[in-house]
Amino acid sequence: MSNKKLISISGPTAIGKTKLAIKLAKSLNSEIISFDSRQFYKEMSIGTAVPSEIELNEVKHHFIQHKSVLDPYTVYDFSVEANKLIKKLFKVCDNIILVGGSYMFLKSIIYGIDEIPKIPNEFRNKLNEKFKINGIEYLQSILRTKDSEYYKKVDINNPRRLIRALEIIEFTKKPYTSFLTNNNERLYNHHSIALNTDRNKLYEIINNRVDLMINSGLIDEAKDLYKFKDNNALYTVGYRELFNYFSNKYSKDFAINEIKKNTRRFAKKQITWLKNSDEKHQWIDVDYEIQEILKNLDNKIF
Repeated sequence: MSNKKLISISGPTAIGKTKLAIKLAKSLNSEIISFDSRQFYKEMSIGTAVPSEIELNEVKHHFIQHKSVLDPYTVYDFSVEANKLIKKLFKVCDNIILVGGSYMFLKSIIYGIDEIPKIPNEFRNKLNEKFKINGIEYLQSILRTKDSEYYKKVDINNPRRLIRALEIIEFTKKPYTSFLTNNNERLYNHHSIALNTDRNKLYEIINNRVDLMINSGLIDEAKDLYKFKDNNALYTVGYRELFNYFSNKYSKDFAINEIKKNTRRFAKKQITWLKNSDEKHQWIDVDYEIQEILKNLDNKIF
């Protein structure tokens, strides 16, 4: 498949990745695979900025709202399904567009991932209870002791990631890193496009998007999901702040401002990840010309 190519579109949240993905897919007669780990869930539409019905009808999208928040779905599950689909699509497409902001999921496509055993729910439930009682510092301390290598890599302020690693460690009695592939060879030709813009402009885009989400019904969407608030999939910016509002820990205005602040913080982490990753990227600003991007794709594989 030396003439086949995966083209990934990355960048901070709200930057316009979906819009560019659709333009490229239409130009290249291709389809889109999402690697956004929150847009998988059909109950989470507004808060995850799922593509609109019009956008979904413009180009065939995959891995959008195909799971419930109640369904267990791991990065390994995604990797297996995505790679099967890629092999199928490459029979009719020379290029496939990948788009999203969950870089562990993107990496699982490009480099593959080692199989991880299925973990009984009791391990996660136990860790969730300990997290509620002892806080995130407890999870951080256990992971630092039991897998210091992964502790240095993971976002230690994300309890979902910490609990996932710890449940595997507790069940298998092995470090989580022992299951992560050390393969540095790409499984596919890969061209990485990274969108970015001036920080002040990005923050304005983010603040406006949050206001649009609120006006579009995010509060009602979050209310419907409040009964599942302890589900790991819902430890997500936009929902957890509103859950604090529903439980009277935050005022409405404070919750909305926290969503904006935490979204900006998340965007900063995404940019840092891209800049520190081993991948080479074609960096482009939001005021791009699509023809310039297509020209770079002709002869260049990153």
